[in-house]
Amino acid sequence: MEGAMDAAGRERGKIKVLLVDDSMIALTLLKRMLSTASDIEVAGTAGNGKEALALIPELDPAVVITDLHMPVMGGLEFTKEVMARYPRPLLVVSVSVQEGSHNVFNLLEAGAVDVFPKPRSLIEEEFMARAEELKSRIRILAGVHVFRRVKKGPPAAATPVKLKSPGATPQAPRIVAIGASTGGPQALQSILGQLPPDFPLPIVCVQHIGDGFLNGLIEWLGKSSQLSVMIAPEGEAPRPGTVYFPPEGAHLVVDETGRFRHSHEGPVSGHCPSVTMTFKSIAARYGAGAIGTLLTGMGADGAEGMKAIADAGGATIAQDEKTSVVFGMPRRAIDLGAAGEVLPLDSIATAIAAKVQSNAEKGG
Repeated sequence: MEGAMDAAGRERGKIKVLLVDDSMIALTLLKRMLSTASDIEVAGTAGNGKEALALIPELDPAVVITDLHMPVMGGLEFTKEVMARYPRPLLVVSVSVQEGSHNVFNLLEAGAVDVFPKPRSLIEEEFMARAEELKSRIRILAGVHVFRRVKKGPPAAATPVKLKSPGATPQAPRIVAIGASTGGPQALQSILGQLPPDFPLPIVCVQHIGDGFLNGLIEWLGKSSQLSVMIAPEGEAPRPGTVYFPPEGAHLVVDETGRFRHSHEGPVSGHCPSVTMTFKSIAARYGAGAIGTLLTGMGADGAEGMKAIADAGGATIAQDEKTSVVFGMPRRAIDLGAAGEVLPLDSIATAIAAKVQSNAEKGG
């Protein structure tokens, strides 16, 4: 990747948005969702990626919203072209991804920043809630710095981290916890893709993502990682070399017996699942045996939880500002004094492995 650009497309203080979808119904619903935002302007619409590419130089939108499946030029090719020619924040709005269909996450790999479920329900209360969420997402993305990606074929695989004593089962650290939001899927792909199949600790991940996208995310991450990636089963104890996610609509905690529990108490600080809730349960159960990592994301979820891990004697890592798509969550953790280390994304897997290795070599 080369070169960076500031968010463009602001006119009279408004965030200009380009909508790209071959469905007139979808375009109409999206325009309606944004119609009440005084700071957002739908600058134009296009029915496919080819039409949209021709409009970008003229409209200079701050944010591009695109569908995945379109005629002439679909979302994946369009995303690659935008990142190579007119880099700017791109949000994928698509139907919910079910197991066996992870294609929408290929757009994130190509440079898109985030995914959002395509509006379906016309029930007013639900529709307006989705509209508020979409407007909030656009405001966040309008401030994101993106990088030009030159087309050189598929991205190179991450260099795997090697452990000298792969058979060792360390007593401390005993578990890795990772939290992320906007930009998190790409960051998780990078970290998990570098860890070896004999990684001796369980990994618990909490990723803020739209309803219906979890199974697709798990399948996509599983294709680039040598570890097993799954939804954490209720009542099961975490196993080494396995990556666990909360089920949709529930918090994931580890109880006093060391087993997973799904909590349905409702959102914590606006999020369900909540990174902080998971981190606090891990701090309580594992104490100094936990490694907490907070990645890119808007807001403050996870910061208090990472502080709990740090206070319990666990190791903590925050992603740095330069490599974060949005520096909100890591910044809050740093401000709280919860981050033992602040590292660029490509150094985090190595740092985690080094902590495990150091303990294994001591005979932990």
